[in-house]
Amino acid sequence: MELIQSQHHSAKSVFVISDLHLNHENIISYCKRPFDSVREMNRVLIKNWNYVVKPNDTVYFVGDMTLGNSDKFIEKLNGNIYFIWGNHDQTDDVDSMYESLPLSYKGIEFLFVHDPVITQSGFKGWTIHGHYHNNHPRLFPFFDPEKKRINVSVELVKYQPVLLDYITSLIKEGHGKITSLKKETNRIPTSRNGDRSKCCFNETSLIV
Repeated sequence: MELIQSQHHSAKSVFVISDLHLNHENIISYCKRPFDSVREMNRVLIKNWNYVVKPNDTVYFVGDMTLGNSDKFIEKLNGNIYFIWGNHDQTDDVDSMYESLPLSYKGIEFLFVHDPVITQSGFKGWTIHGHYHNNHPRLFPFFDPEKKRINVSVELVKYQPVLLDYITSLIKEGHGKITSLKKETNRIPTSRNGDRSKCCFNETSLIV
């Protein structure tokens, strides 16, 4: 759960993650997070982020950085961050926040929004969201190809940002539902056509 060494890729990369809830003590029990204190949680989540994300990488953060003002935490995190509003977020820099954000990436249409229930009417692409944490895994798993939704709440992605290339590879492979990402091994996942995805988890044991 806590990374012990940097996992930076040499190439510039794009990551997604949601719902850090820094400084939110009750979230530890509410979502059964593996931390003994809010101080430990803050330290590990910031460390994991920076061990995965380089300063020149891009991160789509899909809401709920902290219960209070997010600005002091954003300053500690690597990457060029696109911040989508969550229901707990506050900031002095309102103009830098998005209620939702569309992205066309490697031939796939994505929409980043904190709560997928408010996905734009008529949108037919893939929604990347947070909000539901690990509390409703059947309705809001990490990867849901039937509803075309991806839940990147930290509890479902090993408390670290996940590569958008990895998500794209799951879509293109036609992968089935994945509840959460749990274990990592030393082998990079290979798709059916032989392409290797640059997954920050290396190959992941999937809980389906």
